[in-house]
Amino acid sequence: MSKPVLTDFFATWCGPCKMQTPILEDLKVKMGDLVEIRTIDVDQNMEEAMKYQIRVVPTLIIEKDGIVLQKIEGVTRADTLEDILRPLIEE
Repeated sequence: MSKPVLTDFFATWCGPCKMQTPILEDLKVKMGDLVEIRTIDVDQNMEEAMKYQIRVVPTLIIEKDGIVLQKIEGVTRADTLEDILRPLIEE
């Protein structure tokens, strides 16, 4: 069984994205290797952003086994993300 993947679509010029970064770093410390956390700069990866229909940054995509389970726009707290991800680890 694969682990869940959280992808952070961000832009370097985006203020809220800069707020999201330490939240994701905290989440990584809490969850360790149970979750893969990726970051994608939308300005550098337009094709990837278009594939996921990213219109707002930051946007977080949560996937498991290649299936998008959730798309969250805006800054999201670590505990909220952990609540979403924990059940996916135990599947």
